[in-house]
Amino acid sequence: MAIKTSELNALLFGKADKRRATTVLEAQKAVSEKAAVIELAVAGEQTVEFQLICVSAGEVVSRTSVFIENAREQSFLNEFALSDILVTFREHGQQYPAVGRWVDGDKIEVLDGSRRRMACIFTKKDFLIYVASGINSKHAKFLSDVANAHKPLSLFERGKEMQAMLHRKEVLDQKELAKVCLCSEALVSGALKAAALPLQLLQAYPSVDELGRPTIVKLHRLFFSLSDDEKSKLFTKLEQEPLWETVDLQGVSRITRKVTINIEQWHASLKSPVEHTTSAVDLVKGRANYRHKGDYLSINLKKVSDVDVQAILDFIQAQLA
Repeated sequence: MAIKTSELNALLFGKADKRRATTVLEAQKAVSEKAAVIELAVAGEQTVEFQLICVSAGEVVSRTSVFIENAREQSFLNEFALSDILVTFREHGQQYPAVGRWVDGDKIEVLDGSRRRMACIFTKKDFLIYVASGINSKHAKFLSDVANAHKPLSLFERGKEMQAMLHRKEVLDQKELAKVCLCSEALVSGALKAAALPLQLLQAYPSVDELGRPTIVKLHRLFFSLSDDEKSKLFTKLEQEPLWETVDLQGVSRITRKVTINIEQWHASLKSPVEHTTSAVDLVKGRANYRHKGDYLSINLKKVSDVDVQAILDFIQAQLA
């Protein structure tokens, strides 16, 4: 279940004003009152003192940056993606401070609160953040990862995290990823497909959070069916202006559907004519042949054992899921 920002901060900050908070409500009250100094036991290993800092609206961009290992893709944070918090920010400003660490003198690196930071930039509001010194990379990563619990990551962002786990050899394959991430293998497959897509393509949408697995699978199939030259032409089209801004519709879902239709039309216009086979072509004489027409492929197999059948079906499912 998603954790609200207020509840997350209450869970993170076990002490406030250097008084021990014995309940979640006490901790939440202390944070909501924006105590000047709080103490946080980071990852249960060390207690660090955080000071509340107010960064003026005009300095948010120049004085703050986002932790490079933050799982949330910052380029996706447009006004549609932040619509759930922008109204509150415009009317009342930031209600719950972010969390960060000091870097390069008076610069601040945001560990928890990249969405709040961007909302302050859009609404030209002051940015409130608890900042501490001496936060190492391990603890910075911990704070950044825990903070993402209150707002689910997109499939792309989850896929990037899964890619990193595979790269670090924390898991062996997609099946183990599904167990560790407590999700289905189909979701893992969709997330990894999303992570394989270029940012330019995903930035064509108003909110990447709205892209479900079916749309991601379709985009993956369309993009990777293009040649390098065709991909280059697609990128040229995408660079002109954000595609979603050219859609004269209201509502994120309707704009998202229209963007997908436009990309499909672009794909059709870019795709080079391909010679398709109208008669069967032998793969293995007497045992396997295929016919290919347009987007359709039919394969005939003979003398196939049950073991081979299952292996072939598993492969097809992994490729097309």
